[in-house]
Amino acid sequence: MTKATGAAGDPPYLRIVAEIRRRITEGELGPGDPVPSTRQMAREWGVALATATKALTTLRMEGLVETRPRTGTVVAGTAPGTAPPRRRPSPAPDPERELSLERIVRTAVEIADTEGLAALSMRGIAARLGVAPMSTYRYVPSKEDLVLLMADAAFGEESYPADAPADWRSRIELSGRTLWSLHRRHPWLAQLGSLTRPLLVPNLMVHGEWVLGALDGHGLAPETVFDIHVLLYSHVQGLAAHLEAEAQAEATTGQSEEQWMDSRAVALGDLVSSGRFPAFAKVVGSFEDGYDLRLDHLFEFGLRALLDGLAPVIEGR
Repeated sequence: MTKATGAAGDPPYLRIVAEIRRRITEGELGPGDPVPSTRQMAREWGVALATATKALTTLRMEGLVETRPRTGTVVAGTAPGTAPPRRRPSPAPDPERELSLERIVRTAVEIADTEGLAALSMRGIAARLGVAPMSTYRYVPSKEDLVLLMADAAFGEESYPADAPADWRSRIELSGRTLWSLHRRHPWLAQLGSLTRPLLVPNLMVHGEWVLGALDGHGLAPETVFDIHVLLYSHVQGLAAHLEAEAQAEATTGQSEEQWMDSRAVALGDLVSSGRFPAFAKVVGSFEDGYDLRLDHLFEFGLRALLDGLAPVIEGR
């Protein structure tokens, strides 16, 4: 765990700011170099994600770091050891810099992608955009409304071809893999809605419409059609939920998945040797190098098993 260089009486977030500032001014981090994310800060300094988010926001407000799409937060383009230059007013409005709903949503998605949904706040978005905290509320009334807009934008990043495959299975496989890739790209999506209280946003409906269309014309009862649709989506969402959960757990504990499992080796050994779980002991004992949990493999394995099982229902065999 890193010891920050700020004064002993400073709040934790200011000590983190002081340490990152030192690294920049002394040349350890140069322009364009990535700076620790909120999750990395939480792990390195042993603080809460909210504290790490406040530190990163302060660094942005000081002009020391900036966020770049698809890259994350990096050192701003200033020479080491120099204060960041004050921005001069642009002689003409720059549409890319003007505040708009599109920019707010895009920035919110970037924060959720790189720092997790827990780091998202209206104040943090405003700070990253360099506007007054209340300015964003002119475009979106609440964080809850913003999250729905983020989800709609994320699900709208992929669409389907006009010339759809003729067979139902190819269509459903395409939909499943498309949704999985979107959840991989935006892990926070799996945290937003449940099967009982689903997200009702247009671009998610596009994916549902594709699956329902693939099942149309097979003589299935409407309830069966919708059951299949829900089951397939739950396969994607159920596995994807672990992407964000693992990232949060790593930030909180400071341990990777492998390190966490290593720390539980004694407890696992006790279960195996207890004699109470022979089938478990047999399977676990057969692994040469332990079990490697591969979510991409599990997604494909589960998708194939689901479709194999559904084939007799859909095809009427």
